[in-house]
Amino acid sequence: MSDARSTRVRSPRTETDDAATADRAGSAGRAATTDRPAAADEGPASEAATTEEAGDRETCPECGGRTRVDGAERVCADCGLVVEADRIDHGPEWRSFDDDDADPKRTGAPLTRSRHDRGLSTEIGRSTKVKGRKRRRLARMRTQHNRAQISTKRDRNKVYAYTEIRRLTGVLELPDSVRDAACALFDSAQEESLLRGRSLEGFAAACVYVACRTADVARTVGEVCAEAKATEDEHRAAFDAMNRELGLPIAPSGPAEYLPRFASDLGCDTAVERRAGELAERAVEEGIANGRNPVGVAAACLYTAARELDAECTQREAADVAGVTPVTVRRTYVDLTES
Repeated sequence: MSDARSTRVRSPRTETDDAATADRAGSAGRAATTDRPAAADEGPASEAATTEEAGDRETCPECGGRTRVDGAERVCADCGLVVEADRIDHGPEWRSFDDDDADPKRTGAPLTRSRHDRGLSTEIGRSTKVKGRKRRRLARMRTQHNRAQISTKRDRNKVYAYTEIRRLTGVLELPDSVRDAACALFDSAQEESLLRGRSLEGFAAACVYVACRTADVARTVGEVCAEAKATEDEHRAAFDAMNRELGLPIAPSGPAEYLPRFASDLGCDTAVERRAGELAERAVEEGIANGRNPVGVAAACLYTAARELDAECTQREAADVAGVTPVTVRRTYVDLTES
């Protein structure tokens, strides 16, 4: 409800209006009296605030008389002052122009970077009510429309790569922000003509991996390539090309990035994860993590922290979660305990 500028409007007073005003005032008073016990459970403060707000709405600010609602206006019954006008409708803003009001959507789908046309294309739908010649004509129109949407090889490559990126992010359970960032990165690679002589699957996998790195979402190259249609060599070729030509803003990954996910998979409590984070920082500062796989260092830090706090965790379990061998975990564990 918006506060409109008060304007003085005089309306003729009759006995009928006075009687109607008295009836409305009595009804409003009874409604306010009925509502007060329901609001008593919320405490004295909320009851006082509700009573004061209701009183302000029902009282004329100029003469102190009762107000009544007349259409979209609140008018004083004594002096005719228009207290409020053009009230805001707080209901839903959508409108349905169909025969049935079952679909409340007022607009289409939002814009997205994961579509080659940003989600702005028009689709010719299907209907079971259309029969015969008209149905065949709509089928031909749908085929021609789909062909017109992807008219060049550049668009076909983009559609295929975007489809692979959406599939990868769905399998790896990545957020939509990572998906959109990967699609935007593929656009940049295509603008720089980096796709020539390299596989689209490799670029899709590399874009997802880089988007994970920039968003601080811990995913290894092996995890991405295990679900992708590209090999690690194709992924490496695409990643090197983008890193060389685009200057990717990513730094070398550290063991601390993988601790939360590994701790969750192992079922470690907060104390073990916190101690593993301290060990990971020490491993980086003392040079223990230099030249080693950060995934193996993270697993070794969790195993060491579990041993110190008497938690249940074996070298085999830590190695399986990280995708390394128990020997890798054991070597880093020995260096952490002897340093």
